Amino acid sequence: MRLYPIVCEAPCSFRDTMTVAFITHRDCLLHDMGAHHPECPDRLSAIHDRLIAAGLDIYLSYHDAPQAAVEQLLRVHPQSYVDYIHASRPEHGICHLDPDTAMSPGTVQAALRAAGAGVLATDLVMRKEAPSAFCSVRPPGHHAERAKSMGFCFFNNIAVAARHGLEAWGLQRVAIVDFDVHHGNGTEEICANDERILMVGAFQHPFYPYCGTENPASNMCNVPLPARTRGDRFREVVTDIWLPRLREFAPELIYISAGFDAHYEDDMASLGLLESDYAWMTEQLVQVAKETAQGRIVSMLEGGYALSALARSVAAHIKALAEL
Repeated sequence: MRLYPIVCEAPCSFRDTMTVAFITHRDCLLHDMGAHHPECPDRLSAIHDRLIAAGLDIYLSYHDAPQAAVEQLLRVHPQSYVDYIHASRPEHGICHLDPDTAMSPGTVQAALRAAGAGVLATDLVMRKEAPSAFCSVRPPGHHAERAKSMGFCFFNNIAVAARHGLEAWGLQRVAIVDFDVHHGNGTEEICANDERILMVGAFQHPFYPYCGTENPASNMCNVPLPARTRGDRFREVVTDIWLPRLREFAPELIYISAGFDAHYEDDMASLGLLESDYAWMTEQLVQVAKETAQGRIVSMLEGGYALSALARSVAAHIKALAEL
């Protein structure tokens, strides 16, 4: 199983167009929640193979995700929870933390790399080494609360990255855009009432995790959508609700919880987005980032379980990030 594409020596003109940092790590393949589980290592392989097939690999700069440092995790999670995750690591087999979320011997390594990817992505865009970054990592993170794992998630990767931008780089305002089909309850729980962060999201409702609609904090912009919602309605939400809030807030860096399980082909849910919808949505966020954030975007993989649809959607998303 090849994680990285084979990148041959390219002319300088190709190198000049490599605008998206692509951050991943082989350790992210070590996390295993059991045979036939939808959150599987093949998700990353499908993405990487599609990027090569689409000819997008020459527009990417490849980076190994570091392990998140303890102090970076502690901006989001208490020490007791970090210790709990480490202590729960099984020596062999699979250990369930809840009915949906299980650990294998390689889970902690994978989770640390997934959280560390967002930290590195933030550093790269802040150092102007890349205007945007995509983190192809697993396990996902947006369901992980301060002291609770759930929904396939252990550490809240996007919150760790956003707090790194605020604390390590002195940013005053960052936005988190979550277009996963499931509401990012963990990100909301962690970031609610932190006025340095604006979170905008749209998600199927009623649906797991069955929250996000009652009395959200003022810095939360949650848009529930009924089952069978298609791309035209989703685009209305982006145009009429998300973009005005984002422009008013004027984030200095935009983070994206990029879940692709709202795709029409993904049977984990019942929305109906297509690759063209993800591309259009990304184009809108790129424009806002140019206006308020010097073009800086950090996107992190969340859900998406129909492998072909996931791979095509990620390719459309990255192509839009690269403005190709």
